[in-house]
Amino acid sequence: MSRFRALLQASVAATKRALAWNVEDLMLPSERFVFNFNSKEELNRWHLYSDSEYGGCLSSASLEITGADSGHELSGLFSGNLSLDVAEGSTWRMNRSGFCGMRSKKFNGFIDLDSYDTIAMRLRGDGRCYISTIYTENWINSPGQQDDNSWQAFVFVPKDQWHIAKIPLDRYLPTWKGNVISTKLEMNPSRILAMSLSVNAEGGIPGAKSGPGDFRLEIDWIKALRT
Repeated sequence: MSRFRALLQASVAATKRALAWNVEDLMLPSERFVFNFNSKEELNRWHLYSDSEYGGCLSSASLEITGADSGHELSGLFSGNLSLDVAEGSTWRMNRSGFCGMRSKKFNGFIDLDSYDTIAMRLRGDGRCYISTIYTENWINSPGQQDDNSWQAFVFVPKDQWHIAKIPLDRYLPTWKGNVISTKLEMNPSRILAMSLSVNAEGGIPGAKSGPGDFRLEIDWIKALRT
């Protein structure tokens, strides 16, 4: 009987170890890279936009990988010039100018960040306030609308020092054409299609640099965190 009891106890212990191993094996990591600006191939995942696309406006932007020639750590550099001017002779009537952005190309389908609660970005900036946007599959607007749903949050980046900005997903507000939707809505993080970073000449948070002129934002990586 004692031998049987010993075998039974050994079997139970082995089963517990197996179950514990299976649970740990199934747990997702506490962080997940979404973008990592450590190679020039990363540039192929993004496209730029600015007010100049709407005719007559003069803002401009570029995106490049820096550090390769100097031997320093590689990072993305989003930079350019914000202008409130309109080209002479333009027939466009602009309600808003002075903005630039970099938007990722759509993921292959979508990415599921439902197991995470925070977006983190390692950045070095110029004292301006930037806008982080998450695009999700359209389920808020009418089915006939082709635009993705957009969720936005401000990101203040201190000047000339690397800084990890952390934005809880529940801090992102639903927007439509740059305006916050007043209705209380909840993001679906399991259906994320794309992301973007943008900058406006006007607006932002108190104390941040604003107005027309040059801007410069270095980006090391963008991650999803489970805090």
